[in-house]
Amino acid sequence: MESQYLTLLSLIVFLPAAGALTLAFLPKNKPELIKLVSLFITIAVFLITLWMAMGGQNAAETGKFQKGLAEMQDAFSVSWIPSFNIYYMMGLDGISFTLVLLTSFLSVLAMGASWSINKHVKAYCILYLLLETGMLGVFMALDFFLFYVFWEVMLLPMYFLIGVWGGPRREYAAIKFFLYTLLGSVLMLIAILMLYFNSDLRVLAKTEGFAPGEAGWNELHLEKSVTAKVQAEESAQPIHTFNILALAKMGQHTSLFDSPILLNKSLQWWAFVLLFIGFAIKVPIVPVHTWLPDAHVEAPTPISMILAGVLLKMGGYGIIRICYPICPDAGYDLAYVVTFIGVLSMLYGAFAALAQNDFKRLVAYSSVSHMGYVMLGIGVWSAVAGTNYNPEYWQLGMNGAMFQMIAHGISSAGMFFMVGVIYDRVHHRNLNEFGGLFAKSPVYSGLAFGIFFAGLGLPGLCGFIGEVFVTLSVWNYSHALAVISAATVILTAGYILWTLQRVYLGPEYKGPHGDEITPINLRELSIAAPLLGFAILFGVYPRLVFDYMTPSVNREVSELADWTREVKEPRLMLQEESLQAQNDAEEMTLGMVR
Repeated sequence: MESQYLTLLSLIVFLPAAGALTLAFLPKNKPELIKLVSLFITIAVFLITLWMAMGGQNAAETGKFQKGLAEMQDAFSVSWIPSFNIYYMMGLDGISFTLVLLTSFLSVLAMGASWSINKHVKAYCILYLLLETGMLGVFMALDFFLFYVFWEVMLLPMYFLIGVWGGPRREYAAIKFFLYTLLGSVLMLIAILMLYFNSDLRVLAKTEGFAPGEAGWNELHLEKSVTAKVQAEESAQPIHTFNILALAKMGQHTSLFDSPILLNKSLQWWAFVLLFIGFAIKVPIVPVHTWLPDAHVEAPTPISMILAGVLLKMGGYGIIRICYPICPDAGYDLAYVVTFIGVLSMLYGAFAALAQNDFKRLVAYSSVSHMGYVMLGIGVWSAVAGTNYNPEYWQLGMNGAMFQMIAHGISSAGMFFMVGVIYDRVHHRNLNEFGGLFAKSPVYSGLAFGIFFAGLGLPGLCGFIGEVFVTLSVWNYSHALAVISAATVILTAGYILWTLQRVYLGPEYKGPHGDEITPINLRELSIAAPLLGFAILFGVYPRLVFDYMTPSVNREVSELADWTREVKEPRLMLQEESLQAQNDAEEMTLGMVR
């Protein structure tokens, strides 16, 4: 069974890389053939993931994804670098599988949008397929080292795709993207090493519920030789691990990561800070967002679609999958910081979008604002003593954050594509020179209206669900933050409606190349129509997404709520009692002196 999962998930991840290798042997003077082969490979990957999503009665035997299950599915672990306990380990749950589906879907559409690329087509397609492998691997990897490898694999192709095929300032934008992401990667690597060298599977095996053979241990999907080594108790040295699932259990059920290292804060507290910064750069949130507008403006249209639709989601995924489960101590302590940063990003992104005259830069800042909802929903740690550790509102916020990532992936990719369609014709993005496009290209304008309304959060479209869920969850946490997050919708409506007025309605077109504004063609229609279709479908029937992700999200939040009740709150009470006893002793000493 495990070998079947190994084959299936490896096929999904490495089929694009194998396709890139195939392209290397094709003649570079046949760009159409190269594009068709690349498109075929992305379609094949999407069809495999779609087949997995179909489920069925024998889903477990065939490797299909089973809705309603919270635990990890299709997981396998194969020895890779045994001397450092590094394993080729992958798996899927509701959190990762929805993002894998989004990645494979957008990869097809972005490849279709790449037909306008005419320079170094062979190199472009090879890098594009390698990028897809890196993105899929990030969402599937369950070994921290493997996760980091895929994270870095994604970095270089994106750097070249922006730096070679981008706009006039492409080198500046590519270097800025590279440096920001590399900084986050270095911080992440430090945190990975901190956690690895303080992990010990022997200690976890002695924890109640995690003895080898018990259900808790089996859910870690450790390689059989590791389990045998722990059972034999033959190692006098700690048995370190990069297993993300095992590290999460150590962070919540042992004291391995609790030793203070700086400013009386624990190792896991500082690991959270390092990981959070690394992932926050990718989200991105204020103040580490400045690479995003430049990267978007200079990147070619298909790469902007991937950047907004998938790469930003990697940051949110990393925070949900890694930061909170492995390092809950800092997640609890910094809850207000995380939520404040989320609200700040929402407001800043909206105000910045209002001030833009560049069509693409406006959409880029809208991404900063919309991803602020993701941070807000993740950070709402409302399962505390005051609510009797009720996880329901936090579950609402976390599910809203996950849905917002999927919805934003659809709407933002669509918005960038619609900007690219008109840019390919008139070769400028100055909002003050647009106008009257609805009369010249009504089908294109109608599609653009629908996609931009989805980004606005109009009820009945995908953007509405996640934002409402997040706002509702915050009300039980902070009335002030809830009011601000709800009021941000007004700003969003302001810049979206003003943009639609200036570009598609209003007076006649005033910019250059007005005679080049032609109706949308069949290829462009085949890309825009599915994006609008899914924006409507997810807005009308959000269960289509929630049925996959909710069990896994709810389980993670429930486990963190249990940790709060059983570990964090008693620890805080002991600290308060100790501090009170210390104060009483000092007062008694002063009284005796007097």
